[in-house]
Amino acid sequence: MKARKQLTKAESQVMDALWALPTEHGATSAEVMEQYAEPKPAMTTLLTFLKRLTEKGFVRTEKHGKLLYFTPLISREEYTRQRMTEVKDTFFGGSLHSLISFFVRQESLDDDQVDELVNIIRQKKTLND
Repeated sequence: MKARKQLTKAESQVMDALWALPTEHGATSAEVMEQYAEPKPAMTTLLTFLKRLTEKGFVRTEKHGKLLYFTPLISREEYTRQRMTEVKDTFFGGSLHSLISFFVRQESLDDDQVDELVNIIRQKKTLND
C-alpha cells in the first residue's frame, strides 16, 4: 500500500461521507452521494475523488456483481491522530504541551470547557501515577 498523504478539502468531504456509513461491506458511490448535502457534486466528480482516494491508499475498492463498493482503510480517529502529530511536530517542535498551550491561549473557552480540559488532564495524571 502506498504511503498516505494529506487529504485535500474535497477528498476530506468524500472521506467524511464514507466514515458516516457502516464500513463492514463498504458503500456504493450512490450511498456515498446520499451523505452529501445539496448541492451535491456530479457523480463523475465523486467517482474521480473515490479513484484518487483509492490510489492514495485511503480507500479500498471491491467489485460485487456490477457494483463497486468503497471502504475506508483508515478511521477518522487514526487520520486525525496522524495529522495532529504532523502539526505538533511541524509547528510545535514535537511538544504536546506547546500545542495545547497555544490553543488554550488562542481559543475562547467557557468555564465548562475549561473544567472539562482540567478533568481530562487530572485523569491522565492519575493514570501516570
